[in-house]
Amino acid sequence: MTIRVLIADDQMMVRQGFTVLLNAEPGIEVVGQAVDGLDAVAKVAELAPDVVLMDIRMPQLGGIEATRRITDPPGATVKVLVLTTFDLDEYVYEALRAGASGFLLKDASAAELAQAVRVVAAGDALLAPSITKRVIAEFSRLTDAPRVPLKDRVGGLTERETEVLSLIAQGMSNAEIAGRLVLAEQTVKTHVSRILVKLGLRDRTQAAVFAYETGLVRPAGY
Repeated sequence: MTIRVLIADDQMMVRQGFTVLLNAEPGIEVVGQAVDGLDAVAKVAELAPDVVLMDIRMPQLGGIEATRRITDPPGATVKVLVLTTFDLDEYVYEALRAGASGFLLKDASAAELAQAVRVVAAGDALLAPSITKRVIAEFSRLTDAPRVPLKDRVGGLTERETEVLSLIAQGMSNAEIAGRLVLAEQTVKTHVSRILVKLGLRDRTQAAVFAYETGLVRPAGY
């Protein structure tokens, strides 16, 4: 199936450049462009894309609030991939918390851009684990939000599900988790699905943020 993409950025050159790059990729189609957050929210309702490439800093309505409005409605399936100039942009943390499935640097190559869109659309792996894991860890360290006691948040998970959640937060794919725990990949997928349902989470990125916020996984050195 073709992945339908909406590009939201206030810079015309960025929108046009990404449009050209993605339309050249098999199985990906850019169905629209948005010039700011309000426009992005409206275009999502109109065009029903699978993935939104969302700039953070935009006029009218910023990317963080636009992401929240797009992903909050019950049954929302669209994935948001945040675009940023810096890999440790402070706003990235808030975007992940608002519902973004990952982030991508604006200087990414065409191959990296296409792969990011496919990964986020599939929802079965964190985007750029080595980078996203570091950002989530930093977000967890910097946030002032009080930690909810671990036993109160993961008490409904089995020991195996808790173990799988920990490995998700470490940036592992289903195949890598299966190899680590000596399980079939389909079994891991089942565990992941049950984790998301039990914790009321949207996707693996939310699961990773959750694992750091609850203290199940702690950033290295903390």
